[in-house]
This record gives sequence, structure tokens and C-alpha cells, in this order.
Amino acid sequence: MTSPTDIGAALQQDAGEGAGEGGAAPEPFGLGSSPLRSDALPKALGIYPYAADLWAEGLLWGAVLRSPHPHARIRGIDTSAALALPGVHAVVTAADLPPGPDGLPDGAPAGPIVADRPVLAAGVVRHHGEPIAAVAADHPDTARLAVGLIAVDYEPLEAVTDPEQSFTAPALHPDGNLFRHLPLRTGDPDAAGEIIVEGLYQVGRQDPAPLGAEAGLAVPRPDGGVELHLSSTDPHGDRDRTAACLGLEPDRVRLVVTGVPGATTDREDLSFQVTLALLALRTGRPVKMTLTREESFHTHTSRHPALLRYRHHADADGTLVKVEAQILLDGGAYADVSAEALAAATAFSVGPYVCPNVFVDAWAVRTNNPPAGRMRGEGALQACFAYESQLDQLAARVGVDPVEIRRRNAMSTGDPLPTGQAVTCPAPVKALLDAVAAEPLPALPVDDPDAEWLLPGGPGGAGDPAAVRRGIGYAVGMVHMLGAEGEDEVSTATVRVSGDHATVICAAVDAGQGFATLARQIVQTVLGVSEVYIAPADSDQSIAGPAARGRHTWVSGGAVERAALMVRHQLLQPIAANFGMSVELLQIADGKITSYDGVLGMPVAEALEGKELWATAQCRPHPTEPLDESGHGDAFVSISFCAMRAVVDVDIELGAVRVVEMTVAQDVGRALNPRQIEDRIEAGVAQGVGLALMEDLQTTGGVLGNPSLTGYRLPTSLDTPEVRIAALLEERDVVATFGAKAVSAVPAVVAPSAVAAAVRAATGLPVGRLPIRAEDAVTA
Repeated sequence: MTSPTDIGAALQQDAGEGAGEGGAAPEPFGLGSSPLRSDALPKALGIYPYAADLWAEGLLWGAVLRSPHPHARIRGIDTSAALALPGVHAVVTAADLPPGPDGLPDGAPAGPIVADRPVLAAGVVRHHGEPIAAVAADHPDTARLAVGLIAVDYEPLEAVTDPEQSFTAPALHPDGNLFRHLPLRTGDPDAAGEIIVEGLYQVGRQDPAPLGAEAGLAVPRPDGGVELHLSSTDPHGDRDRTAACLGLEPDRVRLVVTGVPGATTDREDLSFQVTLALLALRTGRPVKMTLTREESFHTHTSRHPALLRYRHHADADGTLVKVEAQILLDGGAYADVSAEALAAATAFSVGPYVCPNVFVDAWAVRTNNPPAGRMRGEGALQACFAYESQLDQLAARVGVDPVEIRRRNAMSTGDPLPTGQAVTCPAPVKALLDAVAAEPLPALPVDDPDAEWLLPGGPGGAGDPAAVRRGIGYAVGMVHMLGAEGEDEVSTATVRVSGDHATVICAAVDAGQGFATLARQIVQTVLGVSEVYIAPADSDQSIAGPAARGRHTWVSGGAVERAALMVRHQLLQPIAANFGMSVELLQIADGKITSYDGVLGMPVAEALEGKELWATAQCRPHPTEPLDESGHGDAFVSISFCAMRAVVDVDIELGAVRVVEMTVAQDVGRALNPRQIEDRIEAGVAQGVGLALMEDLQTTGGVLGNPSLTGYRLPTSLDTPEVRIAALLEERDVVATFGAKAVSAVPAVVAPSAVAAAVRAATGLPVGRLPIRAEDAVTA
């Protein structure tokens, strides 16, 4: 086993790679380089401070009572036994939150788009694990014991867990059971092709399963407000929603971002934050809450389960004529971002392909299942699995290989989406396909004992090597970047330079996407300053928005660039005036200020000596618009594309699947940090492979069946295949910051479809659901 010392030495060696005699080489500098992340070493050594490590004088511990029913009426709550337990300082329910408009307790509902989710259930429980009450005590065991003493009188109600039944079921909420219906009508409804292929596809519930379970600390303030220390990914949004639920002005709630341990979705459900703050305000003491892994599964949202029916019409050569589809997303008990996910699923229902006639009906509905929400490529992933499966069917009917059928229909820059919006950004779909197809295939497993681990099932597996079949599958997908349908995207950043170092103040949370490293590289490039400090994010800073949809690379990176350019002008203007030239004739490179004619040459550090310069700037991309009643509109700022080839080995007797290799080609606009891009692609592939083969958060009658890391299977290092980067295509998006596109979501969107295509090729079976179960891959 590798020791922390070994890990630290390896990281330090990596940071100084290429050093010659006499000392380590300088760290890579500016955009286009791949410097080591500043948090890499402390995280590898286990000394990075997370929210679970927080402590305060006079600390109390919080715990939450959750519903054992997916649907029930609360007839009464008796907290007397819990309050009588020694060490318990407070018990809160919906009655302790501000009342609703009618003056009755309504649980202070909130949500990222629609405010329909109570902080604490008020009168009705709508999903298994919904928070009902919370306790603050002087020891975590006491708090949990007190939770067990709270007596709730439930009247169980019939649970609606089949999304198809929600259309006719009684309303589960005053807002009804339909979150959104989105029809898409483009072209001639009577158009038909010579070849028709149909399919029914299912996508299961994938959980983000964050490395660290939810944790946080709330500290009451002397002004009657509260300070929250959380691993939030949207400090201002969480602050404002928390303040509204507590009946406070936003300036009386401060949110400090603390140790985000990676995030592929929103870090915490709002009820966690508000309940924590409420307990601190009620007791007048700091309150900490650290959830168990089972509680974590109940607290955050998961990917939308989906049911998709498709019919593709094509000419004899495979050219698409018409696509018809019905898409149904299970949003669970509360709205969250279901409307947004549905827009992506509908707009991208045909994928990165051209089709003149598209007719789609899409719905997102309410059930008594756990709430679904934001997760890499929400909506786009579910549609990708369906349309890529359809193209595999179409290729087989036409008699061409899967790459060729995709090339014949591939989208290019300037082509329209089914929504009517022209794709103005680079759309190198054919080039991506060609790049993955041109890569050599991996070798077949050798038939000897030393290579036994290469077979499905691993060493000592029960399978017969003679039953193993190799499959090769292709998939292409797309995601939108930034918000959609009129969402106002804005971020603010301040850059301050003093002497030989700079500071960036921006509330953009680095949730693993590497924004802190990128911001440092931007300032280094623009100002030539090597020492750049990134201030911790909190809600007292200007708004930067949530860490979602790759937006911080574009919006917050743009704000940092603009602020740095303003500082650059302040720095260069007096120098230019002194030499009788314009600022535009000076440049900063390699830590030096030089003139166009080479006459002037001055170190940046010398020019900054004794000066303190600063500037604040905003970045706001061009606006979008909501989709209209026929599904049309310019809803997206830009789109990112990716192509993949999956190679799998399948034991057709046991249904065991091993992903041998994933080959990726992705359009990145511009590679601002090549190593970080490759890391993010590998992470997205791993997450996609997890959904393809094993990740399935199961519910029976609305009750979670496997809320643990033993029951909910995640891919380990042995399950994660080799990822080969065939191409990072750098065709710059002219409207994006530095021309760069976000890279994290689209690999996670495409990988499940590529793996399914490879299993389909190996077995000859249709493979219509994710994750692929053993019985889906058995042919013998």
C-alpha cells in the first residue's frame, strides 16, 4: 500500500517534472499549461479541511427525523419525550418555521426553480426519507436517540410510484402532478421514410454518491442572523433561499463555502441548510450536522429516471426523414430542475444529427419517488441513450456500420436544432467520429493464467473464456452549456494586484472542475504575475452563480479575465504615456512588459513595485429565450459535443461485462489546461460507465432499497476502463471566454450509450435499459 509520504513525494515530483540539476523546474505558467492543483497535495495527504471537520466552542449536534413512508398524512407529532431527554436543547418541526400565506404551517417550501418542497414536512409526507423534525443536542448519539423518541402519527396513503400513472392519479401536491409538458413540432407530420425503426428505452435512477456525505455548521450571529459553513456549490442562491425560509433578510444570512469534496450535482438539499440554521437560531449556539451515508442518499437529488419511446423514419440509404418520440421523466416528489431537464431532453431528442421533421411530446411528472434533480447532462443523457440506440438499429437495417450511419446524418455548424435554433458554435461531429474510429483497437485477452483478470468476472471467476465475446460500440452526444431558456447568467470577479502577487475574489465554487486553477492561470496570462491567491468563496462576495453546466469556466472565467484586463490597462497606461505610445502597443509575456518594437523591456515585478491596483468586472453571456408552445426558440447559449468508442468483453453465459477501453474525441474549443481536461473526461467516463453497468438507486413502492455504498454499487479502479483520448479538437467558440467549452458533462452523457452499443454488438441483443443487467447480456 502506498503511504501518504509516497503520495506526497509523487505529487511533488510531478509538480517539478522536467527539473534539471540544481533544483526543480518552475511550475507551469498561464493558460495552455497544466499546473498542479493547489489542493491536490492536501487532499492526497488527507489533511484538506472539509465541512465534516468543523468545530466551534459550545457546539451542539443536529439530527433529523425522516419519514419511513413514501406517502402519508401527518396527523400529529409528539416531541415531549425527545425534549425530556437529558442533553437535548431543541426540537423543531414545520410549526417552528414562518407560516404560509394562509397563516398555517406549510414547511417554508423552497426550490431552485419552483418553491414546492417543504423544509420540514407540513401535514403530508410525499417521499421516503422526507425530513419531518430535527433535534439539537450536546452529543451526536444523544441527538439521534432523541430523534427516535419523536412520535409521529402517520396515516399512510397510497403511493404513486409509476410515472405513467401520475397522469390519472389524484393530485399529490396542490400544484398538481405535471411539472411540465413540452411538445416539439417541426416540419411535416405526414413525412415518412422507407425504413422505420422503433424502440422503448428505460434509464434508471443514478445517484451522485458524493465522496463526502453532507455536513455543515451553523453559528448564530449577534444581529439575530446566522452564519452557515457548508460545502455549497451556489452560496448566493443557498443564502437567499435559506433567508426566505427563515423569514430573514438576505444580509442576515452569511454562507461560507467549506471544503467541497467534489460534486456532480447540487451538494445539499435546501432542507439540510435551513434546518441547521433553524436549530442554531433556536438554541443560540453553534450546531453541527454530519450525515450518515444512508441519510446522504435521502438528502440529495438523483438523476431523473426516464421512459422513452422512439420511432425513426429514414430513406433507403439511412438519411433521417422524421423522428417521433415520447419522453417521460420521473421528477419524484418535488419539482427541483425537472422543467430544465425536460427542455434539454426535448431539444436534444434527435442528438447531433440533422432531421427535417421532428415530433416529440415530453413530460416531467410528480410521483412519490425520491426527488430527482441536477446531475451531469440532466435530460441530455436520457435522450442520448434512446437516439443512439435507434441509430444502431437503423445501421443494421440499412446494412452499414454504426460510424457510417452517424456520419451520413451528422450535424455541422450552421445546422438547426429541432427547436429551430441554429447551431452557431463549432459542431465538428464528423471529425470527432473519424478521430475515434481511426484509433487502433486494444488487443484481445491472452489465453493464459496471468491474463485471467482481463476476463469478465476477474480472477477465479466462474466464467468460461470460450463464452466471452468482444463488442465495439460508438456513440455521439451533446450538452448545452450555461443556463437555458432565458436564465440570466452572470458572474462577478475582483482582481487585486499588490507588489509581486495578485488576489482573485470570486464566489465561484471549485467543486472539482478546477476553477481555482483556471482563475490563477488567467491572471498569470493577462498580468504576468506568477503568485496568484484565490480567496475562499462566501456570500459576502459579489454573485457568481451555481457551479453547474460548466458555467464557471465561461462566466466566472470571463469575469476574472475582464477584471484582469482592467488592471492590466491601469498598469500599462502610465508606462505607455511615458514612452509616447498607446497601451495596445505593449504586451505582457513571460513576466515582462515589452513594446512592439522591442525598445521597451521591463519586468512586471518592477512595474508593480510600490503599486496596488484592482478592478471588478462582470461577465454576462448573450441572452436566451424560453421554448414556445411548439418547442421552438433560441434556448441555449452554446453546445458541446463528444464522440466515443467503447470496447467490451461480455460473458454471454453469465451476463458479466468488462469495459476494456473507452476512446474519446471531444470538442473543447480551446484547451486551457490540457491535463485538467483529460482528468475531467476520465471522471465523466467513469460516471457514465457506472450508470451503464451498475449504478441503480432502487425503489420498491417508493422506498429506497439500497441507500448505502454496499448496496449502491459504484465503479472502482478495477471497473474503470482505460480511457484513450483520441482528440481534443480546438475549434474556438468565438462567443465563449477564450473560446473554451466546458468538458465535464458530455463524456458522462455519451459513455453509457457507447457501452450499451458495445454490449449490443457483442451479444446481438437489443439492450434497451440502463443500467444493463446480467440477464440483458445473456444469450446462451
